[in-house]
Amino acid sequence: MKRTTGTIDYVLLLVVGVIILFGLVMLLSASAPSGYAQFSDSYYFVKHQIIFGLLPGIGALITFSRIPYAFWKKHAWNLLILSIVLLVLVFIPGLSAGIGSAHSWISIGGVFSLQPSEVVKLTFLFYLAAWLAERDKHSVRDVSSGFLPFVGVLGIIMLLMILQPDVGTMSIIAAMSLVVYFVAGAPLTYVTGLIMAGVTGLVLLITAAPYRAARFTTFLHPELDPLGIGYHINQALLAIGSGGILGLGYGHSRQKFQYLPEVAGDSIFAIISEEMGFVIATLTICLFLLFLWRVLGIAKHAPDNFGKYVTVGIGAWITIQAFVNIGSMVALMPITGVPLPFISYGGTSLAISLAAIGVVLNISKGVKK
Repeated sequence: MKRTTGTIDYVLLLVVGVIILFGLVMLLSASAPSGYAQFSDSYYFVKHQIIFGLLPGIGALITFSRIPYAFWKKHAWNLLILSIVLLVLVFIPGLSAGIGSAHSWISIGGVFSLQPSEVVKLTFLFYLAAWLAERDKHSVRDVSSGFLPFVGVLGIIMLLMILQPDVGTMSIIAAMSLVVYFVAGAPLTYVTGLIMAGVTGLVLLITAAPYRAARFTTFLHPELDPLGIGYHINQALLAIGSGGILGLGYGHSRQKFQYLPEVAGDSIFAIISEEMGFVIATLTICLFLLFLWRVLGIAKHAPDNFGKYVTVGIGAWITIQAFVNIGSMVALMPITGVPLPFISYGGTSLAISLAAIGVVLNISKGVKK
């Protein structure tokens, strides 16, 4: 990585910019029928994505890229408290906004809405990275000073997200935390044990909720009940298969016309595959791999452990989330409801992701030649 010390990683910034621009172009096509049907405005979702996601996100990226990243380490404890408070706010009447029994949003004045779990991805990562950076590998490996405190704090965050419930985002935060914990020196046996415990917990959550059990059954047998519980995945596979190698052409998706659910959100990769084909869909995946490679390069040469852990965490979060979303669309894993980073509709997700990139860019300034 041959860059002058004191400058941001412009290659990373370019990669993120390309993904976002491509995402807006695809969102414009994918969301047009839904926008017109729901709001009589074909451009509704794109306009909201720009106003409530992209513009605040650009502001956050510029701001966070200029704030010395050590600032977040200094305030790590406060950020942990903020994480817990944000996750509690979704249960307060008058602020809570959601669908049915799910409480994943807070609404202010009925105009502005925020998904706290997206913010917590970053604030909790700051705390975790700062906590690990203060410990040597012996302390991280020790059960009483490393393993149990890690499990305890992560368990609090996980519990609050289960109660919402937001199992998809919870899984992303858990995976990100385990990656950072392992990079900090945790034994593979600890990480493996936690993964096994997490899988067991997910099985219990699946069996406890009929809709989760239905999703898992559909994952195992997509052909079952194609007009019922299997409808979403079957329509996604139909869209992807219809695209072939080169796609049906931009704007020519059939599934976006009220056939495939969540075309602007979780299912947008299926529309990308249908309209642009296997080649562009594969290039999209390659962009996320290029993003990860660049972020890991910054982490490898980060000025200190805190910067290293934060960078690794952000890289793991965005890349894992991308592949969980794509994997669910191609039936490699159950549908989780997590958005495709930088591409799916969601103002909070885009803004926070760009803020995280701003932090990585600030850390990249300290990378030596």
